[in-house]
Amino acid sequence: MATIHLIEGPVGAGKSTYAEQLSVRLRAPWLNLDEWMVTLFRPDRPDVDFMPWYIERKARCIEQIWLVTCNLMDVRSDVILELGLVQLSDRAAFYSKVDGTDYALQIHVLDVPRETRRNRVRARNAQQGATFQMEVSDEIFELADGAWQAPDAIERSERRIQIISSN
Repeated sequence: MATIHLIEGPVGAGKSTYAEQLSVRLRAPWLNLDEWMVTLFRPDRPDVDFMPWYIERKARCIEQIWLVTCNLMDVRSDVILELGLVQLSDRAAFYSKVDGTDYALQIHVLDVPRETRRNRVRARNAQQGATFQMEVSDEIFELADGAWQAPDAIERSERRIQIISSN
């Protein structure tokens, strides 16, 4: 049975690297929200007060990614999703979409210590390698890190969640 693989975790946890490797291993397409946002909207991003702007566009991209996901699942292709659903409510909204189908869902949550993630983000900013989409300043790191809500006991009991820990 084809499966939706949802990759989640805090900023700098290695989600893109993990998703790319899983995509190769499963021979499945990988849909990355950050790539969509950068391609479609980066030139229009305001310099200040960008969160309302971002949230609206993120929601639109997730809706379109969901449509593509449904098309892939309907032809029995696994799909890897990296959507940045950092809050429990965001994931719950996504789960309700999946629950309305007969699609299988596997959640992969990356768990990496905060300082390791901060160092990774700084290195990624400097190197601008394969997984670089946009610079993440220390201020944005703090904002994103503070927004992350790890799966709670209820979410872990109700969903197929694999925790991937590393240093």
